[in-house]
Amino acid sequence: MDQVTLVEKKGANYVLLEVAGTINSYTFTDFQTKVYSLVKDTNLVLDLSEINKIDSTGIGVILAAYNDAEDSNYKVYIMRPSSAARKAIESTGFLDMFPIIQSVTEVV
Repeated sequence: MDQVTLVEKKGANYVLLEVAGTINSYTFTDFQTKVYSLVKDTNLVLDLSEINKIDSTGIGVILAAYNDAEDSNYKVYIMRPSSAARKAIESTGFLDMFPIIQSVTEVV
């Protein structure tokens, strides 16, 4: 069965959310709840380096979070996306929309 694991770490001006596993219509609920609760209060860094698979449901959560963060004058960063995550985001045409970073030191 597909699973997603979330680990939250706080930084000075951001929260890092390490995401591992699969984000799809079966697993997105916890991811959505966590992401939506964080983007209203701080910059959010999504470490997607351990994503095996992400479908349009997961991309939709990230896109909505991006819009919510902008409304609150924060940003959503994508950190070190796995090839599966990068490919999924590219296929939607939204890759250029998200700041892609390699380290939390790049958070502005």
